[in-house]
Amino acid sequence: MTPDLLPPAWLPQLLEALRSPWGALAFIPLYALWVTLLLPGVWASMLAGALYGPWWGSLIVFVGACLGAEAAFLLGRTWLRDWARRRLAAVPKLQAIEQAVSREGLKLVLLTRLSPAFPFSLLNFAYGLSEVSWRDYSIGLIAILPGTVLFCGLGALAGDVARFGEVLSGQADAGTWTLRVVGVLATLASVWLVGRAAQRALQGGDPPA
Repeated sequence: MTPDLLPPAWLPQLLEALRSPWGALAFIPLYALWVTLLLPGVWASMLAGALYGPWWGSLIVFVGACLGAEAAFLLGRTWLRDWARRRLAAVPKLQAIEQAVSREGLKLVLLTRLSPAFPFSLLNFAYGLSEVSWRDYSIGLIAILPGTVLFCGLGALAGDVARFGEVLSGQADAGTWTLRVVGVLATLASVWLVGRAAQRALQGGDPPA
């Protein structure tokens, strides 16, 4: 590794602190803040997997993501409503979700949470603008578990922060490739199935048999 690519001197100490029980607890609100600020969660999820393993990492990420999602939902429904509406004006598919969710409720929440076609962070604000109930919105968060486990598993497989780029780019071993291929196939299948169901929902429900 060339000197330019070496991690900062403080990074090992930070990672070691995060591996401790107190560090794991601190990771939860940090992840929640990350989500609320509309930052992509892939790298943070992979970091959790590398630090805590696939299962503990998934639990930590799930709790943090739920807290961040609830915060974004409430902000989108109250103080940041005007800002959120302007932000979503550039994303027509999220505007369509906002308009349809009042009719479809929990079903559409679950479908869009399962689909990687809808960005998680912005979707939280879209639901805040909609008339979906807080109950349905909160129950729908269970659908983020498959993606959470996938990215934490990738992080655990990478083993350390320096290999995250290799895992995502494919420059890794056969085990990494196998997990990536399975993840891609599962994602394509979910996009196809969810896309069909969500399209029917947005058009007003299933056609009569």
